[in-house]
Amino acid sequence: MITHGNEIKLFAGNSNRPLAEAIAKKLNTELGGAEVGCFSDGETAVHIDETVRGRDLFIIQSTSAPVNDNLMELLILIDAARRASAGRITAVMPYFGYARQDRKARSRDPITAKLVADLITAAGADRVLTMDLHAAQIQGFFNIPLDHLLGGPTIYNYFKKKQIIDENFVVVSPDIGSVTRARNVAMKLNCQMAIIDKRRPKANVMEVMNIIGDIEGKKCLMVDDMIDTAGTICQGAQALIDHGAKEVYAGCTHAVFSGPAMERLEKAPIKELVILDTIKLPPEKKLDKISVISVADIFAAAIENVYLDKPMSKIYD
Repeated sequence: MITHGNEIKLFAGNSNRPLAEAIAKKLNTELGGAEVGCFSDGETAVHIDETVRGRDLFIIQSTSAPVNDNLMELLILIDAARRASAGRITAVMPYFGYARQDRKARSRDPITAKLVADLITAAGADRVLTMDLHAAQIQGFFNIPLDHLLGGPTIYNYFKKKQIIDENFVVVSPDIGSVTRARNVAMKLNCQMAIIDKRRPKANVMEVMNIIGDIEGKKCLMVDDMIDTAGTICQGAQALIDHGAKEVYAGCTHAVFSGPAMERLEKAPIKELVILDTIKLPPEKKLDKISVISVADIFAAAIENVYLDKPMSKIYD
């Protein structure tokens, strides 16, 4: 592995081209020429149209739906770059799919997040750059360096600018697993926090049990790393209103929005939902209450720091 290539090159798969183009624009460059498509039988077809020998390559690809297709595009792009003698290859994954399969929840379950980490490494990536892994310990699944960016600062800075933060503002964790994330946001906003205690009888079904903390008459902000079927966030919002909350806002990094998510969000008593563009939001999933914030500037700064061998700690200053 060459630790520093002699020129930066950005390439992208098809999962989130608008974000990849925005990152390239922030870096005053353009995406490299690559054909990423399918053969007639459905196999992924990749061809890099320009020389990458000795270059510092960054391949931008979220492994969002269709997850397996986007993952294969990423793996084959990495393999093509490695076989074309790229100097260093960084997989830039704004959203890391399969992150929720990070442990054996039941007997004979796979740990698919580890398998995906091994696949990315075996394909030839020298480094991974991602944002808000569902479980932080996934960083340890990789035997190559991984830079873990945070979406929280972008979300709470958005609400700071709205000037709605006061003594009656509360940050709410929608479940026990998001307590640390909510606590960090509450500290940054200098406000109180609350927790929604819930039990999940089966996958994608959530039952709210209790609310820990004072939310009566308060403006509430629920924060999470992702929204999938939106059951947790929507039932949580309704529970907050039922317990006397004045207004409910929500924010998440990854808008997966699968299954009944859009129908639930449209009916939910959420005044505004702030999401980041780690996953491309198709037109049919855009609602008036949804605000999209780009993370292109954060990823552009991170890519520049990787290229120049600078620390990541200054990105959020």
